[in-house]
Amino acid sequence: MALEVDGKTIETDGNGYLVNTEDWNEQVAQVLAEHEGLTLTQGHWDVLSYLREQYFDHAGNQPNMRHMIKDMAEIWGRDVESKTLFDLFPGNPTKQAYRIAGLPETRRKGGY
Repeated sequence: MALEVDGKTIETDGNGYLVNTEDWNEQVAQVLAEHEGLTLTQGHWDVLSYLREQYFDHAGNQPNMRHMIKDMAEIWGRDVESKTLFDLFPGNPTKQAYRIAGLPETRRKGGY
């Protein structure tokens, strides 16, 4: 599937992940989110920024759900449960959020 963003064609793989992570920007994220039926709020952007920072600044780290919950609680300064992240990304935060953040599909096995 290809996306059109500001007259530029952005390639995605069969699962909707960007083929080239360098194609990502906030406008691309908005288009990806629209395809997922989401309107991005500050909470979404916080998670997306966190995931991109983890991936690009920490040698390709792709946090699992447990780490996402712990780290987002620290970032937001409040308790965070898996429901909090599923409310933001109902298509599974460890899949849908990575896709919208323009990151590669995680190949981890297991859910937690």
